[in-house]
Amino acid sequence: MKHAFQRKLILATALLITSPLALADARDAAMRHLASKSGCFICHGIELDAKGPDGLKPVGPPWKAIAARYKDDKTAAKRLTAEVMGGTSPYARHWKDETSGVAMPPNGVAIKEDDAKKLVEWILKLK
Repeated sequence: MKHAFQRKLILATALLITSPLALADARDAAMRHLASKSGCFICHGIELDAKGPDGLKPVGPPWKAIAARYKDDKTAAKRLTAEVMGGTSPYARHWKDETSGVAMPPNGVAIKEDDAKKLVEWILKLK
């Protein structure tokens, strides 16, 4: 009886320790899948050294660069979600000389606003 209790205690402890990691991995996988099916990776990469077609600068900024740029901006999630849904103006290029793209097209047909919000919030938490 004592050994069965110890095994259950060890199993419960292991689950508590690994659960946050497993949840984070599952969330990462879900967000990558959402980005893939929504066409985000056509223009964006995740890592800072992401390249565009033919080795050019990426079309859109790498997501880790976005996370770094907006890490202290409390309004970033709302504003970036609006940009994902409605696109950006080529006249207000805030990634000039860092990307090869001129503007982000509206993506309302590719992703639901709630999903865009979740994706943006995930991007902003990237290290």
